[in-house]
Amino acid sequence: MTRRLIVCLVAMMQGAVASAAVRIKDVTSIRGMRENQLIGYGLVVGLQGSGDTLRNTAFTEQALQSMLDRMGVAVKSGVMRTRNVAAVMVTAEAPPFTSVGSRIDVTVSSLGDANSLMGGTLIMTPLAGPNGATYASAQGPVSVTGFAENGRSASAVQGVPTAGRIVDGAMIERKLPEPIVSADAIELELRNADFRTAVRIVDAINRFAEQRYRSRAAAESDSRAVLVRCPRSVGATRFLAEIGDLLIEPDAPAKIVLDARSGTIVIGADVQISTVAVTHGTLSVRISETPNVSQPEPLSGGKTVVTSNTKIEAAQDGGQLQLMSGANLRDLVRGLNRIGVKPAGIISILQAIKSAGALQAEIVVQ
Repeated sequence: MTRRLIVCLVAMMQGAVASAAVRIKDVTSIRGMRENQLIGYGLVVGLQGSGDTLRNTAFTEQALQSMLDRMGVAVKSGVMRTRNVAAVMVTAEAPPFTSVGSRIDVTVSSLGDANSLMGGTLIMTPLAGPNGATYASAQGPVSVTGFAENGRSASAVQGVPTAGRIVDGAMIERKLPEPIVSADAIELELRNADFRTAVRIVDAINRFAEQRYRSRAAAESDSRAVLVRCPRSVGATRFLAEIGDLLIEPDAPAKIVLDARSGTIVIGADVQISTVAVTHGTLSVRISETPNVSQPEPLSGGKTVVTSNTKIEAAQDGGQLQLMSGANLRDLVRGLNRIGVKPAGIISILQAIKSAGALQAEIVVQ
């Protein structure tokens, strides 16, 4: 099954090489435009006995007392024994140009020893930015995908019941810091740095700008940035929308990613291998024990004795020397599959070929 999966992935990648054009806005981002991270501390109420144990989590009890005091309810310390409240951390990311009154999603995560947040409601929680200023407030029912049920002799847990989300759960109360973007010179930052991809982006933008606005608009800065100057006859928003739909074929260095824990192998399309001979074999030893019973003759005064018959078998699979040479991804994987090894063996072979200097690619081990 693993071999068929690799072959299918290779066929899909080889067939998509000729039509690998993507939009510029899918491989770049505008430098200076970033999301704003917000964080807050709040309480989730309405839980069905699955909240924090107030004796074990003092911060939950203190927060609950402070909230009730602000509402005019006097609660003496040490008398609350509820399990329907849980202390949580609320996090959110506000996109750039988010205006006052807009709504964003929030993530709610348990901070104490609560078993589940299912059925709970987050009460109004202020969300602050890195500078400590409050920019939003979050409130609403928490949506949890997992569950946790405990009994006297068994328990069942599925997913992560101590974390959930609130869709459109936060409202922007204050204007967020404006992105630092110049309208005259805009820098497009490549998500994957590559000199050839940067040049192709510049060429595509200049061809479009010369044909429509009779001027060149882009120049490469380095392997990660492209400088774009908007023509005077068009605004920056419209020009970025137009060039964002231009198609280019991104390039990437030859790279192989190996994950030995899960057996995942990802091979780039430009990986090349020089002629090399590879052998791969494993030695397996099998020991089997067969009990034998020695029964004495009747009235002989002997004892019944159990003896063991040990059988040892040793076999070595593989071991054939295979000649591998391929100029592309398809030939490389075909050569590895010809040897008939599993992903763990393929990882060892690729690392050995790299050590021999025959693999013309970078290996990334996760």
